[in-house]
Amino acid sequence: MSGAARTILVHVGAPKTGTSFLQDLLLHSQATLAERGVLYPADRFDAHFLAALDLMELPWGGLEREAVGAWDRLAEQVRAWEGTVIISHEILATASAAHVARALSSFGEDSEVHIVMSARDLVRQIPAEWQENVKHRRTVGYREFLDAIRDPDSTSKVAAWFWGVQDIPATLGRWAADVPPERVHLVTVPGSGAPRELLWERFATVFGLDPADFDTAVAQRANPSLGVAESALVRRLNTRVNNGVLRNEHYREFVRELLAHRTLSWRQEVVRLRLPADVQAWAVDLSRQWIDELGARGYDVVGSLEDLRPVASHEGDYLDPDGELDLTEPALQGLAALLVRAGEMRDEIDGLHRHVGFLSEERDQARREVGLLLRKRRQFVAMADRSRSAALALGAYRRVKRLARG
Repeated sequence: MSGAARTILVHVGAPKTGTSFLQDLLLHSQATLAERGVLYPADRFDAHFLAALDLMELPWGGLEREAVGAWDRLAEQVRAWEGTVIISHEILATASAAHVARALSSFGEDSEVHIVMSARDLVRQIPAEWQENVKHRRTVGYREFLDAIRDPDSTSKVAAWFWGVQDIPATLGRWAADVPPERVHLVTVPGSGAPRELLWERFATVFGLDPADFDTAVAQRANPSLGVAESALVRRLNTRVNNGVLRNEHYREFVRELLAHRTLSWRQEVVRLRLPADVQAWAVDLSRQWIDELGARGYDVVGSLEDLRPVASHEGDYLDPDGELDLTEPALQGLAALLVRAGEMRDEIDGLHRHVGFLSEERDQARREVGLLLRKRRQFVAMADRSRSAALALGAYRRVKRLARG
């Protein structure tokens, strides 16, 4: 890396390539990073997400209002740092050429920019992306989704979003148009069965860090996949709670986070969502074209382009999430989780009421004591009218009080 005032590593996706884990690890390792001259400028887990929304002016269930000005604040922190800066969010993959130009120019002329993109093979990415659609309230069926992304003339929102975040050559074509290929780093996600630490080791290599210096256990956020029945359950639930029934912030808390991420994604012995044979053959062929194109560009590949070549899976029968499925067990498990959380929230509310009641009781007691003192004072003043000794005592008290005041 050159002697510029700062080196900026902009990680632009793709979704479902370990991004949630990476961002959580960076957030909880800010002190360790700073000791090594690296800034991860975030005061909350979604700081870079809000900045990306602001950069691209994306609507996002009302969060775009909270995001106003977030990119400019992020860029200001970047310009104030001398050293290495890491920015990371997967929705940056959708940035247009104009958005990219604005982002890169906001870092200042004395910055050396590197583009980082993580990628995983399409046979794993396509089912995962449909599940992400489901977890964001969409109700489109799996086959409809697969048909839309394979239709070159499709103008649907699901197809536009899929290719916006998953078309690796196109995304790098926009972000790296004016960046030398040696400063474009393509991190490939290892194949199934690889050691869990390997992906972090690849990211750390790009960031110029020793992976052993970081405790990966601090990263709690992840975005695990759902099984077939579990995905179908959430999609059917969406049809009941959309259209104003459940507000977006409540959906995020109770459906996406509690039900999907913290409950259904941890079910054991589930049937994993795969591609039907016709779509799998198409994905394998497209992947081959991407590998050839990316290899010809001369990017710095961390891992291997062979990681992007899908391994065809023929284990078990294909289970269609649009078909008739027994959803009893995942539904009961989800209902139990929601009831447990409802009980916890009731306890929290009762605790708050008890605390407020205790404060109210303290306030009432203080008022009673003040009232008692005032009553005693009135009684003493009345006694002074009848008793010379009480009058002398009252006069002495008043003289002492005047002296204390002045």
